[in-house]
Amino acid sequence: MRGEECIGLLVLAGKRTNIFGHREVALAESFRDQAVIAIQNTRLFEEVQAKTRDLVESLEHQTATSEVLQVIGSSMADSQPVFERILDSMHRLFDWKDSAIFLAPDDGLLHLAARRGDGNEALDQVYPRPIGETSAPVVIGQREQIYYPDVMNGANVPESLRRAGRATENFSVVLTPMLWDGQGVGLIGVSREPNAAFHEKELSMLRTFADQAVIAIQNARLFNEVQTKSRDLEEALRYQTGSANILNVIASSPTDVEPVLKAIVESACELCEAHDAVVLLKDGDELCFSAHHGPIPIKTDRWPIGRGWASGRAVVDRATVHVHDIYAEDDFTDGRELSRRAGSTAVRSILAAPLLREGESIGAILLRRQEVRPFNDKQISMLQTFADQAVIAIENARLFDEVQQRTRDLSRSLDELRTAQDRLVQTEKLASLGQLTAGIAHEIKNPLNFVNNFSALSIELLDELDETLSPAPLDQTMRGNVGELTAILKSNLERVVQHGKRADSIVKNMLQHSREGSGERRLADINVLVGESLHLAYHGARAEKPDFAITLRHDLDPDAGALELYPQEITRALLNLISNGFYAATRRKAENDDGAFEPVLSAATRNRGDTVEIRIHDNGAGIPPDVKEKMFNPFFTTKPTGEGTGLGLSMTHDIIVKQHGGRIDVETEPGAFTEFIITLPRG
Repeated sequence: MRGEECIGLLVLAGKRTNIFGHREVALAESFRDQAVIAIQNTRLFEEVQAKTRDLVESLEHQTATSEVLQVIGSSMADSQPVFERILDSMHRLFDWKDSAIFLAPDDGLLHLAARRGDGNEALDQVYPRPIGETSAPVVIGQREQIYYPDVMNGANVPESLRRAGRATENFSVVLTPMLWDGQGVGLIGVSREPNAAFHEKELSMLRTFADQAVIAIQNARLFNEVQTKSRDLEEALRYQTGSANILNVIASSPTDVEPVLKAIVESACELCEAHDAVVLLKDGDELCFSAHHGPIPIKTDRWPIGRGWASGRAVVDRATVHVHDIYAEDDFTDGRELSRRAGSTAVRSILAAPLLREGESIGAILLRRQEVRPFNDKQISMLQTFADQAVIAIENARLFDEVQQRTRDLSRSLDELRTAQDRLVQTEKLASLGQLTAGIAHEIKNPLNFVNNFSALSIELLDELDETLSPAPLDQTMRGNVGELTAILKSNLERVVQHGKRADSIVKNMLQHSREGSGERRLADINVLVGESLHLAYHGARAEKPDFAITLRHDLDPDAGALELYPQEITRALLNLISNGFYAATRRKAENDDGAFEPVLSAATRNRGDTVEIRIHDNGAGIPPDVKEKMFNPFFTTKPTGEGTGLGLSMTHDIIVKQHGGRIDVETEPGAFTEFIITLPRG
């Protein structure tokens, strides 16, 4: 039993009666079940074998298709390797007698592209042949496979196939069209013994191979089209690059026409494939040699203008002249004579283009070849472009001379304006330093003199006190205590005198800075300059506004060391930046209604090896981007009228950058801070 179906019987018989008991019946049923299993195994095995054969065949077909696709991918420019692989794959997969691939281009002929089989040698002599004498029109016209089981005796067989059968031997054939966008581009033909059947899988593979052959043909066509376009683009790029190079030379040499003309003849000779190139400029009734490139020698520097030679005619006619062969032209007698004089370097093909300025000829550019090889249209157009560029260069040089004369006139006016500006800048310096001087004299000088004088007087009084107490009847302990106290007081007063003298030197240094001029260039400690500038600016602000208050912070790098510079000028620059920082921070405090804001200005120095960095940082209102772009311009200011001239930052920039070869950068955030970073070289 298989399920509910009876598929057979197991019959047992014996010669005696009652020989089958329960054991024998059970054993018989066991044998029966084993027989069913054996039958089932055989059936399943045969089904698996059939499926395996189908899978193997499918894999072989897919492998063949994949191999053809790989060849297509690796042979984009040539379809022939694809045709060869298709035929190899077909003969490996199927038992075919002969096979061939035919192409039908637009020339009216059918071409043999590839063949396989022993009976195909005769095809090499027959093809290509008129397409109307073949079976191709029938196959391509119907746009589908056609199977002829017996070409000699079958119905509707094209006469070309019957003739082939009579010439060799009878066969059966399948013709598969190769179609692209509905149009036939060729066909694949395979043959076997007469009336040998072609299976559907074989026919399907033939259609697949036909599609792959079409892909290969189109790939090769597109590749060749792209290659042609690429060559055209490369040529156009070469021309554009040559033209761009000339324009670059024109831009980089506006005052001198010689480098431009030299670049023009070099590029014209290379891009137009000439043996040499010459530029001739008009001088009265003659053309004068101006630039030359190439091995053909130039025999003279001047030529008369006339129509008997190419360049002269181009100038006279104001049109391009193209001479294919100078010896075949009757009108160029002067040109032939010049060529004969050249001997072994005689020229044959000549191209000349006029240099036109406002419709008038000012010269010509000439290309020459030593063999008869006319110039093509692109080369003629390129030479005309070079002629235009030569005119531009000549005009640039002429206009530049005119501009130079005007520039010299304007330069004198500019010098006078700069002199006036320098006077204004110096006035600004003196005004700023005079203000600081007055403030320090008022705020520091008088109390400083008082401190210095009375400290020195107190030291003298201590000496008199010691002399007064020396005869007094004091015990030893009391005298020791008095002596110790007077010694301490004397030491303290000496320190007061020391620092008073240092403060006095700062005042004198500031007064020295207020004098006109930069002073001498010398080695100066950068930390000392920064510290003194902080104190000078602070006391100057206090002198101007007694209620002025700001927190000063400094972080001076002990390794910053000394630099060779103009100390007075660097101090002026630092005073300007610090004063601006004071203004920005206190203005922000004035605009802050809650009173919680605390103005802070900090100064820092850093050793950067070959340079020293100075940073002036304030927590003021910051600088907007539009102001930052113009902040170093002379006379630009954002302060109210009467509070600034707009020369402070301009002067600072000149001192740092122009006078000391340094750099000044600005980092700022509107509403938060501004930091000036000064970088000074040690050398």
